[in-house]
Amino acid sequence: MPDQVHLAIDCGAESGRIIAGLWDGSRMRLEELLRFPTGGSLHDGGLRWEVERFWTQIENGLAAAAARFGSSIVSVGADTWGLDYVLLNSAGRLLEMPWHYRDRRSFGVMARMLSKVPRAEIFAATGTQFMEINTLCQLAASELTQPGMLARADRLLMIPDYFHYRLCGARVGEFTNATTTQCFHPTQRTWSTDLLTRLGIPTKMLPPVVAPGSRLGSILKPIAARTGLSSAVEVIAPATHDTASAVAGLPALDAAAGGRVAFLSSGTWSLLGVELPEPNLSERALAENFTNEGGTDGRYRFLKNVMGLWLVQQCRRSFEERGGLNDYGALIAGAQNAPAFRSLVDPDDSRFLNPPDMIPAIIGFCRETGQPEPESKDAFIRCALESLALKYARVLRAIVDITGSPVAAINIVGGGSRNQLLNQFTADACQLPVFAGPVEATALGNLLVQARGAGALSSLDQMKAAASASSEIERFDPRPDAAWAEAAARFDSLCKRP
Repeated sequence: MPDQVHLAIDCGAESGRIIAGLWDGSRMRLEELLRFPTGGSLHDGGLRWEVERFWTQIENGLAAAAARFGSSIVSVGADTWGLDYVLLNSAGRLLEMPWHYRDRRSFGVMARMLSKVPRAEIFAATGTQFMEINTLCQLAASELTQPGMLARADRLLMIPDYFHYRLCGARVGEFTNATTTQCFHPTQRTWSTDLLTRLGIPTKMLPPVVAPGSRLGSILKPIAARTGLSSAVEVIAPATHDTASAVAGLPALDAAAGGRVAFLSSGTWSLLGVELPEPNLSERALAENFTNEGGTDGRYRFLKNVMGLWLVQQCRRSFEERGGLNDYGALIAGAQNAPAFRSLVDPDDSRFLNPPDMIPAIIGFCRETGQPEPESKDAFIRCALESLALKYARVLRAIVDITGSPVAAINIVGGGSRNQLLNQFTADACQLPVFAGPVEATALGNLLVQARGAGALSSLDQMKAAASASSEIERFDPRPDAAWAEAAARFDSLCKRP
């Protein structure tokens, strides 16, 4: 048995997992115990998250962990996507099934908010990228479509905070996820209640906020009884936003790269940025629509959200609806042989957020911009991957300009780091080395923060060393190709201003 076992509840937009981290004093070995589908479902007139179904699967995974590792288990903690929340009544029960950020109820709400509070003032009070899927827009939409719902809530919890509540009864928020909401002040590090009040949004339901690594309490006795876990197992809050956990799980690469390394968390969303000691609230950051999201030890992740592999996922779904299964590996292999730079799209065009069918959405963009329409599966996937790589290059240029510091390499982590074609495209488009891995950076970071909270690690430097010892990294060097520079100029003309 390892010295310690920590358990990560790691939920994304497509799947959730229970992952055991086996800590031997120098490295964390990961073992997946259970995987279950997540995704949104249509309920009560909208797109929702079935969190109670997720919770049943989480308990099943914890039971599997108890049977496998017994008394070696020290702690458990959850991370998920950001933005979405649950509302609890005074008895601690859900007021409604939580909404999915891709539901259309918040579309158009931002214009209403900006008519009440200027864009610059919202950015100064939140430091957050403007997106209509943000929690702030969702809360404003709730007040419009369900007046009184927020006033009835005794507590608002982000999704991972809700799982912690179910585990140990703590009704608190965690810093990294709070900063994704566009409701949290970046310098005062408290909820932006003045802003919310000006927008007519109640604030009494907002929870106290704790730092990553905080010990929230032992698991409840009924949970211990149902799962077989010891009642001594602690709930330790990791960096509960999945990208914050991924950044916490980054290996130490600055020396190998010869300078600062940008991170790119690649999955359904792509989040590209750098870590800063303080938020960047400059006029240029606002103009380029960057965001400042919390990290471990009070750091900030200065980044931009890009639509990400959602484009590929939804193309695959569209292909399957037209008949036949389509393996991701086969789709990527086919894209490698498709003609280069024939069709490009701006991944962040609003039509791609949640279209009924991604194929006509891409065709429509190409028609409107005078480009050839993709005519095969290979062409659609190549279009998506080249467009993502070019978007990354565009965002990276802005990061360097705004922060005034060069970037020597990019570290791609998450499930998307398996996509070798996109990794190479990214190196070529950015003309920088790409380090791919760890694939499981989010779970690894979650587990390392727990281990630190439990006393097994004492500093960020020790966490970086442990992440390096626990990771396999592949390097992709840029290939000189003038066609990428030509494509970048064309791509920039297709992109709307932030």
